[in-house]
Amino acid sequence: MNPITHIRARTAVLAHENIDTDRIIPARFLTTTERAGLGRYAFNDWRYAADGRENPAFELNKPAARACEILVAGRNFGCGSSREHAPWALLDYGIRAVLSSEIADIFRNNALKNGLLAVVLSESEHRYLLAHPGIELAIDVAAQTIELPDGGRFGFQLDAFAKHCLLAGVDQLGFLLAHNDAIERFERRRGEAA
Repeated sequence: MNPITHIRARTAVLAHENIDTDRIIPARFLTTTERAGLGRYAFNDWRYAADGRENPAFELNKPAARACEILVAGRNFGCGSSREHAPWALLDYGIRAVLSSEIADIFRNNALKNGLLAVVLSESEHRYLLAHPGIELAIDVAAQTIELPDGGRFGFQLDAFAKHCLLAGVDQLGFLLAHNDAIERFERRRGEAA
């Protein structure tokens, strides 16, 4: 994982409510534990027509949404089953942050553990972003702020451990491995005391 300190990017809006993990990446694509390549399946059943061509009506297929790295999603994003493939698919697709007024806890935890910033906003902040697709935001993870084009700011909450891991560019295993010497010392002392 790369450290995530700042994200400056345009937003794409997908205002549908209750987008579940099967909508983010359908279960039929969960046949691998490789993260690379999963982006082509993100929102597959909305992105592509039955013949495999892109659906021009789908919000993320529109020219203005291409290359946007911040997804402003409808309420209750990521509900449904727990699957790490969902944040993997979004990351591989190019999404670096998901903003909504409500994000399912399991999805949010999986996202943060895998380097996808998942931010819960107030209803009024969420409504503002839904009404202004394509604006450029500047997210500061350390300060826990989102700067708007006019200089206004939204604050957001982030668990201290998740924040540390994002800023350091480590997952839970990487965090533990960074403390390997201390763990080994503890185990030696514990073995000597037994």
